[in-house]
Amino acid sequence: MKEYNNLTIENLLKTNMFNSEQKEEILKGLKSNLDVSIYAKTEFNEYQMREIRLGLEDNLDVSIYAKSEFDYLQMDQIRFCLEKGLNVFPYINPNFKNSQITQIRFGLQQNLNVSIYAKIEFTSLQMEQIREGLEKNLDVSIYANPEIPWQEMREIRLKLQKESTL
Repeated sequence: MKEYNNLTIENLLKTNMFNSEQKEEILKGLKSNLDVSIYAKTEFNEYQMREIRLGLEDNLDVSIYAKSEFDYLQMDQIRFCLEKGLNVFPYINPNFKNSQITQIRFGLQQNLNVSIYAKIEFTSLQMEQIREGLEKNLDVSIYANPEIPWQEMREIRLKLQKESTL
């Protein structure tokens, strides 16, 4: 049995270090013979623990996202990318919101050049407009500027789409 601060995981569960939901995630990992020492840490809440446990169950390299600076929604998006074999590594950044990671994931799933919009300065709504432009093979450089509000980006994208069908 692995130790944590000279306590076995089983003894750790008897302490008040974890709430009941965290203890449940640790127990689920133990039942699945997982290395729960990766997530049996007080810095993770039960939702983060769950995302790490699910990644371990799928034999994913959870070290990529098993960091307390990622919230569980970010962890979920990163885990999903890893499950699908998407190269999310260059875009893993705790400063990205879950909705931004989602837009990056959508682009990666379609083999788009997400580096154009996978930047902190773009909101997820701006990222969506750029991604949709890339999907239509539009010249997104015309509006891929964080200073342009997403609504204006949408207008430009729709105009470009219309012009491309003429």
